[in-house]
Amino acid sequence: MKLRKLIVGAVAVSMALSVAACGSRGASAQSSGGDNSGSLVGIAMPTKTSERWIKDGDAIKASLEKLGYKTDLEYGDDKIPQQVQQISNMITKGAKVLIIAAIDGTALSDQLDNAAKAGIKVIAYDRLINGNKNVDYYTTFDNKKVGVQQATSLLAGLGILDKDGKETGKKGPFNVELFAGSPDDNNATFFYNGAMETLKKYIDDGTLVVKSGQTGFTQIATLRWDPATAQKRMQNLIASTYSGGAKVQGILSPYDGLSIGIISALTASGYSPSALPVITGQDAEAASVKSIIAGQQYSTIFKDTRDLGKQAVTMADDLLKGKTPEANDTKSYDNKAKIVPTYLLQPVVVTKTNYQTVLVDSGYYKDSDLK
Repeated sequence: MKLRKLIVGAVAVSMALSVAACGSRGASAQSSGGDNSGSLVGIAMPTKTSERWIKDGDAIKASLEKLGYKTDLEYGDDKIPQQVQQISNMITKGAKVLIIAAIDGTALSDQLDNAAKAGIKVIAYDRLINGNKNVDYYTTFDNKKVGVQQATSLLAGLGILDKDGKETGKKGPFNVELFAGSPDDNNATFFYNGAMETLKKYIDDGTLVVKSGQTGFTQIATLRWDPATAQKRMQNLIASTYSGGAKVQGILSPYDGLSIGIISALTASGYSPSALPVITGQDAEAASVKSIIAGQQYSTIFKDTRDLGKQAVTMADDLLKGKTPEANDTKSYDNKAKIVPTYLLQPVVVTKTNYQTVLVDSGYYKDSDLK
């Protein structure tokens, strides 16, 4: 009898230990990611005024939902308080990951702190969020290279460089004017620095002449990337600097929306649509691609946001599964609180000669989209 009691007791202890071990393993699995299927992912996009952000938001939402996650997609309409409130609401709703394309990269510290306290991971999307350590990952394109490509295509359009990037011997001088992006967007300084490092040699030797004298970032920046602001500045430059009969022959524009505004200012001031300066751009927006096909805007930089969106979704999925997302740059992107692990994608220069291959044959646009 005593022996049977001892055996029963030993079995009971063994079962208890087994249950405890299973419970410990379950807790460990939960703390390292666990089953987050059906979790909410917040997607904060800056505006609907640019078609690229609409495409980005829709693609990320669809891809996450295909993986079984819930989403909350919001657009900030370029209003900082609105985006702040939207992100606060996502945190309150219990989002597990936030994918944020910030309107102002310095305005979200309270929200990031609250996200960290709640265990929410943050992915900065195409625009680095600055001044806070609670930015877990960043995915974007090589933005300094974008600036280099914009400057190189300007030089090629003017004939200073050939199609292979080699100098042709043309010395100009060519009158050019420079535009930069929004000062509250971290990317804008990368574009500017890449472009100016490329153009400096030609400005210094007189091949390029910035007749307005406006070359500093703060002088040429365009708040909120606003096309109307760029159009007005171009009108003022023509009136103040080119009223004596001189013509501007090249314009560094960092974004297609600004390029369209600049073209409007030029044509309103008497420039022929068939004889415009060499004008650069970025984002391969349909209106600008049509302008390139028509021989007005010279170039744009294509950043395939399908790939960018896929990378953000992959990062979010990894985080929700307790995995470490891949980063291919862990040195370049200092947000003034930490070096943010980053995944960089590569941009492509698009002109009239290659738009069909890069944009249509790849499926980004249909031929009918560009008619």
